[in-house]
Amino acid sequence: MDRTNWTEIEFILQGLSEYPKVEKLLFVMCLMMYLVILLGNSTLILLTLLDPRLHTPMYFFLGNLSFLDICYTTSFIPSVLIHFLSRKKTISFTRCVVQMSVSYTMACTECVLLAVMAYDRYVAICNPLRYPVIMSKALCIQMAALSWGLGFLNSLTKTILAIRLPFCGKNVINHFVCEILAFVKLACADITSIEIAIMVGNVIFLFIPLLFICISYIFILSTVLKMNSAEGRKKAFSTCSAHLTVVTMFYGTILFIYTKPKSKDSAFDKLIALFYGVVTPMLNPIIYSLRNTEVLGAMRKLMSRHWFWK
Repeated sequence: MDRTNWTEIEFILQGLSEYPKVEKLLFVMCLMMYLVILLGNSTLILLTLLDPRLHTPMYFFLGNLSFLDICYTTSFIPSVLIHFLSRKKTISFTRCVVQMSVSYTMACTECVLLAVMAYDRYVAICNPLRYPVIMSKALCIQMAALSWGLGFLNSLTKTILAIRLPFCGKNVINHFVCEILAFVKLACADITSIEIAIMVGNVIFLFIPLLFICISYIFILSTVLKMNSAEGRKKAFSTCSAHLTVVTMFYGTILFIYTKPKSKDSAFDKLIALFYGVVTPMLNPIIYSLRNTEVLGAMRKLMSRHWFWK
């Protein structure tokens, strides 16, 4: 297909068109959760910028994670909300590609970033005296840039492969959003090689960071168990608990989605995928706020300043 015809292509996002009342309910729920995502993650970013006590590698990476969650959800939630209330649930080729590539970039970046955060916790607990030297500002910036760069490059290569495909049929995507595998399956051409490339990329970005995280926590657990002080062990575990909770929630949901048997009701599978994309970014700032005294302290300080000047 000529590239000049791209502007003429539209995709239909089926979503839950057969359940209009459910769509109205989902609109309210997704809107509320999106507002919580924006408020919670923006607050965390603001706190890490304003409070000097949070100018540490851990909160630098947390700020990156919060920004990533905002970008990820903003890439598709506004479009989903509009489609919930409209009869014409179409999306142009360009918008579909942008939505697909941005969300895929963010997902890949988060996998690498969680591994980087695990390394930060490993150095903090296993090499506390050398922590300021090892986790220098330059290294933190390089590691964050590497996370974003790898996610962008993986998404870019898969997107380029996908947009070169010809589309000549009824372009109905049985989902709420433009998802890359659903996108390529609509092509009227052999997509075997592209599907393999996507699956290989997914395995690399999912399981290599997960393996790195597991190895880091094996060393962390070994170091903590050797501590003589119960208070020291408790403090060490508390510094890792928020990150470990986020990792468990992130990977646990992904593994559940990809390993569970296909449901006869496709609406159920679509709802699980939708809420995975919304709930996880909403809970991340809540988990870090509740489990970190530094964040709670910075929040109280910010609120006290607000009321003082008011």
